[in-house]
Amino acid sequence: MTAYKRQSHLQQAIMKWEKLKPPEPDDPMCCCECDIDQYGCCCDCEDLDEAFNRWLKDGPPKGGCQSPVRGAIVGKLEISMIPVLVLLPLLLRVAALHYLLGIIILTALPGLVLWYYYATHRKKRRTLFFLTLALFSLFYMYYLFITEILPRGDVSQLQQCAVTAGVILTVVCLIHTKRGPGVVATSLHEAHGQGQEANKDSAEHNGSIQSAASSGIATELQTTKEALTAKWSTCPVCKIKRPPRAGHCRTCGSCVRRLDHHCIWINSCVGQANHRSFLLTLSVFLLTSLYGISVVLCSLCPQQHLMTALLYCPGVYSQSSMALCFTCAWYSSIVTGGLLFLLVVQVLNISFNVTEREAQLALRNKTGQSRLWGLVIDTGEYSRGFYQNWVEFLTMAHASVSPRASLTDLV
Repeated sequence: MTAYKRQSHLQQAIMKWEKLKPPEPDDPMCCCECDIDQYGCCCDCEDLDEAFNRWLKDGPPKGGCQSPVRGAIVGKLEISMIPVLVLLPLLLRVAALHYLLGIIILTALPGLVLWYYYATHRKKRRTLFFLTLALFSLFYMYYLFITEILPRGDVSQLQQCAVTAGVILTVVCLIHTKRGPGVVATSLHEAHGQGQEANKDSAEHNGSIQSAASSGIATELQTTKEALTAKWSTCPVCKIKRPPRAGHCRTCGSCVRRLDHHCIWINSCVGQANHRSFLLTLSVFLLTSLYGISVVLCSLCPQQHLMTALLYCPGVYSQSSMALCFTCAWYSSIVTGGLLFLLVVQVLNISFNVTEREAQLALRNKTGQSRLWGLVIDTGEYSRGFYQNWVEFLTMAHASVSPRASLTDLV
């Protein structure tokens, strides 16, 4: 009994010491973990959210048996999905009634989305809102294209096939991106240590039979390996060893190899295993969106030039179906513009061989240089030139230690 009490006191002391440890630069400390805030009244960490969710789910049933399938579905659904499925079509139809209503609603929608983004980002919690918004917008635009634009008879079969193929490819690339960013596992550092020991033994064996000149080269290579090994760090949250450029995501709750950022639009991190497929998903979606907008505008405003049809299309509000399609073209243009900016930032970061997480840390520590009007932060740590940076990105090894994605990971 005494040994059990000693072990309990030891665990409490360790937990108190872990709270006093300084957090990682990309892992801000919650106010409830700080001794300054004695009452924790400003806390918005995930513990309160999880406790509240457990209180709701574990409430006493009001009679009858609940199906386990229904319980699993209810547990996965979020209240944030309801505004997307209900309000988005309603707002677009209201915006199609008059061009002034369209200006007001289409101007307010990005503001509401940004407000919800900062609200969820501050709480460090995952949400299906943005993934639902992206997928529902894609399928709703395609539904209007099939039901409203095709019956007009001025869209060829080749154009229809191109838009359909773009939608399908976008969904396929998104599913491939959702299979995992490359989570760091505990066995990774053990395998790395075994590999270092094997390389050391091999170097010692080869050093006994090499000449003095070759031994100098071997010493230089060994120094480089030791420098790379020194960059391995311990995650203060996961308590595991992680390789260079890996980072901990507080939203997903895991360490990711070559972490770039947590993307709200796919509800997952972007890391070494899915960065290339993420870039491919963005490119395919943007090409499909731009081509679909051009086809719709050519159908609604055949007498106007494509560059001016979005600004001036006479007679488009004479019919409700035409006005709705024109409003949706504007909505798609706003979404496309935001994702195009994201793609440009991604391309520039890859060109300078810097991740979004590293750029934010460099800005915070004032160790990077701003390039191209602030679009990219050059840290100068990993960059080896434009060509070599892209070769490294396109040929970087797939993270084999990431667990296999389940059906729940696809959302």
